[in-house]
Amino acid sequence: MQRRYITVDVFTNRIFGGNQLAVVLDAGGLSTQQMQAIATEFNYSETILVLPPRDKANDAEVRIFTPVRELPFAGHPNVGTAFVLATLAREPKQRLLFEEKAGLVPVDIQREQGRVVNAELTAPQPLSRLSQLSANDVAACLSLSAEDIRLDRHAPQVVGVGTPFVVAEVGSRDAVRRAKPDAAAFGRVMPRDGAFGVYFYTRDVPAAEAPCDLQARMFFPGASGLIEDPATGSATVAAAALFADLDPQRDGELKLTIGQGFDMGRPSILLTRVVKQNGALLSSHVGG
Repeated sequence: MQRRYITVDVFTNRIFGGNQLAVVLDAGGLSTQQMQAIATEFNYSETILVLPPRDKANDAEVRIFTPVRELPFAGHPNVGTAFVLATLAREPKQRLLFEEKAGLVPVDIQREQGRVVNAELTAPQPLSRLSQLSANDVAACLSLSAEDIRLDRHAPQVVGVGTPFVVAEVGSRDAVRRAKPDAAAFGRVMPRDGAFGVYFYTRDVPAAEAPCDLQARMFFPGASGLIEDPATGSATVAAAALFADLDPQRDGELKLTIGQGFDMGRPSILLTRVVKQNGALLSSHVGG
């Protein structure tokens, strides 16, 4: 089996930072089982397989796999794949359209002096806010105490804009740094409403980590147990949509710069943008 692929580091401006991604460029003819086997072999947080589009008006059908399951939508695979395809393209496009299980995902391409420097996706679905979790349950999953979980802005909750995640706020940068995934607690608490991963963040960001507005981490089940993701675009954009939804006073374009992967030696910078009008969320975006 010979297939062309490219590996990239996403949400970073340096090699060996950000989140690793394998982009299999010619996945036509592969079965779902073969696609899953390829993703398990790479053992990155996600592998994306590119197929011809079902609708010729779009650029590709893409399927996204972790080492253990297929995802309906994910962030860094879209950004990384758009970067790869835009870089290889003979005729530059400003926007690529990807067909995914969660829906159609537009990715806008930014170039400088003819070189691709940024890609920003639009989430395929509106914000879904599902079940809430207790501080005790989330803290147990993170090997923290319930007092480390902040509840004044929002309770830990399953949210998604294509793929669901538990999103929780932690009170300090130190607590985020100390967190470790607890397998027994994950087995008891998760999955919840289709969410397998816990994305947690703090607004307590030291000056040395500027320009980040938040620092985040995300734990989820991998092929060999619970692992950490260096940059989770789909969770980040869902969290940004939640923040915008919780802010009744602000309309317009709400932007955040979010750091992830700093505590595992793969620093990532994710740029979020949520458009809100008359109290309603119009669109949610993440790029880098």
